[in-house]
Amino acid sequence: MANLRRTQLPDEVAADLRDRILTGQIRPGEFIRLDEVAAELGCSVTPVREALVTLRGEGLVKSSPHRGFIVDELKRSDIVDIFWMQSQLSARLAVHAAANPDLPDCLADLTAIVDEFEGALAAGDGRRIMDSEYRFHRAIHLAADSKKLAWFLVAAARYTPYSLYSEDREWGAQAVESHRRLIGHLARGDSEAITAEIHSRFVDARERLIRELELRGFWEDSPAPAAESATA
Repeated sequence: MANLRRTQLPDEVAADLRDRILTGQIRPGEFIRLDEVAAELGCSVTPVREALVTLRGEGLVKSSPHRGFIVDELKRSDIVDIFWMQSQLSARLAVHAAANPDLPDCLADLTAIVDEFEGALAAGDGRRIMDSEYRFHRAIHLAADSKKLAWFLVAAARYTPYSLYSEDREWGAQAVESHRRLIGHLARGDSEAITAEIHSRFVDARERLIRELELRGFWEDSPAPAAESATA
């Protein structure tokens, strides 16, 4: 892994560890060794410790006296809740955006971003794929003109393991199709279709993550819960 940038280093270390925890690369009950993480990421122990304090506040790790930090339990229901929250907030923002009289100026930009997304997907460029994904949703959130709601979504979106999706070509192809449909729903101001489209994408993302964790044997000793929809 390439060395992380020195600016906002604790946040970047936290993002890296959060992604590993949420994709099952580091499992509940495992100790996180500060010196090992620091050596791997090319930084000192201090930003690693600060990052772990942040993750402790988020409930992803817990501290053990004289032993450091341990990855805390992550249940299937936690994954369901995380994606439910994101789906609700994202759909609400998109509905607000559809009511913005200046939205037509945004639609051409959204279409251009999806075109870039499709090009990045064809090239297999994961970084460009996720950059396009970020810019697409950010444009909608700006058009929604609801800063408080957008802030909550940004906080919730930290728990999305983007690396999992950037490498999934099927997810990318479906995302392109979904984004183009969403642009049409926004243009028509169809709130129900907007909401249904966004909820379906978060259900898909949730199930892909749960399936990946199951393949890794993440919940080997835990029974699977009943299926839930994003609108439940």
